[in-house]
Amino acid sequence: MFDKHVEWETVEPDEYPVLTAVGYAPIASQHGGSDSEKNIMAMKASKLDAYRELAEQVYGQRINGQQSLANMVINNAQLQASVEGVIRGAKVVKAYPVGEDTYATELELDMQQVYNIYVSTARPQRLKTVKYY
Repeated sequence: MFDKHVEWETVEPDEYPVLTAVGYAPIASQHGGSDSEKNIMAMKASKLDAYRELAEQVYGQRINGQQSLANMVINNAQLQASVEGVIRGAKVVKAYPVGEDTYATELELDMQQVYNIYVSTARPQRLKTVKYY
C-alpha cells in the first residue's frame, strides 16, 4: 500500500465576459392608486424583466411545445418558455423612462465578479500534484 499527498489548485478562466440586459415595463398597466405608484411599480417590473433576461443568457431558456392533430389538421398548438436561475453580482447601469408609457432598466453582469463570488463560496479545485510515499 502507498501513502499519498494530494495538492489542489484553483481553476480560473482565461476570459471574463460582461453580460448586459435591458428590461421594459409599461407604466399605465401597473396596479396603483396614483401615477407615482404606477411609476414605481413599472421601475420594479422593468428591473425584474432585466434580471430575467440575464438569467436567460446565463442559464438558457426551457422551451416546451405541444401540438394536437385531427384529420390531418392542427387543432391546438402550444408553446411555453421558462427560465430559472440565481443571478448574483449584477448592477443597475441605468434606469429611465422611454417615451410616455414605458420604463426601462439596464443591468450589467461582470462574470469576473461572479467568478470571485463563486470562488469565495465553492472553492473549485483541480488536481495539482500527487506524491506517493
